[in-house]
Amino acid sequence: MKLVIGGNGFLGSRLVRQLVENGEHVRVLTRATSDLRTLAGLDFDHAIGDLFDADSVCTAMEGCDVVFHCAVDTRAWLRDPAPLYRTNVEGLRAVLDVAAGQPLRKFVFTSTAATIGRVKDRRATEDDAFNWSGAPDYVKSRVAAEDLLLARAREGSVPGVSMCVANTYGPGDWQPTPHGSFVAGAALGKLPFTIRGWCAESVGIDDAARALILAGERGRAGERYIVSDRSIDMSEITGIAAREAGRQPPRLALDRAALYAVGAVGSARATISREPVQLTVPSVKLMFFMSEMDHGKAERDLGWTPRPVTEAIAEGARFWVERRAARRP
Repeated sequence: MKLVIGGNGFLGSRLVRQLVENGEHVRVLTRATSDLRTLAGLDFDHAIGDLFDADSVCTAMEGCDVVFHCAVDTRAWLRDPAPLYRTNVEGLRAVLDVAAGQPLRKFVFTSTAATIGRVKDRRATEDDAFNWSGAPDYVKSRVAAEDLLLARAREGSVPGVSMCVANTYGPGDWQPTPHGSFVAGAALGKLPFTIRGWCAESVGIDDAARALILAGERGRAGERYIVSDRSIDMSEITGIAAREAGRQPPRLALDRAALYAVGAVGSARATISREPVQLTVPSVKLMFFMSEMDHGKAERDLGWTPRPVTEAIAEGARFWVERRAARRP
């Protein structure tokens, strides 16, 4: 039995889908109020619980040999970072405390490529420790969570593996994610501008899910793995999405300076209104911080080879076109 914590999210749901299609018995732990439409039609055991409810987490883990932890708060724009630390760090700590008493073969943790250090004149690897100066609280919470997971693995209490997942693209991004909103907007003809110079490590969502499965089978406890195809510019991403939907790409392209100006306005609005705003100076900074990365370790240790992320972007665009068509009377 495989347990997926937070299996109704974008990555978690694609992971559940692949596990089920592979013939695995799967249990998914979510809160009672969670939206399960991403899991519609899949045969799995649904467990109701909360990260901080040790009894429900323990019950969900019974009979499981691998746990995939995909529960994460990605709201990088929050003015008050407390919820980020509560879910991303303290929530993980509570789950690890339970996992330490279970006979698990592997605990696969969904981390982020943002925990990889910045480098010059080469591609970053898993050996590059986090070294960002002035990182947003969202990133700090993810670094703290990964450090916690790896510390537990080193001490031998939990066989943890950390998966440093890049920006994910593909079908099933219902929310959508912040970067996925550019694909949705371009595909639906609702994107007023794109961004030139925002190059970010990216990967297809189903390739990322497959990397997690391989980590459960072959990953080495105490190690982290970069899960990315390549770095790709947002203007290329929106161009692919628009063309896949038969539309013209956005003509207006904002550069870094223009985006920081928009972010400054967003930060000021958030300060005045005391309400969260998605595009602020910290969220813009996050767009331009990461170095290009080398996923060779995942290839060597896990046998993982991703498809071109451009294929996943096109699939994501088709998802939004088909979704709109299905909603029409």
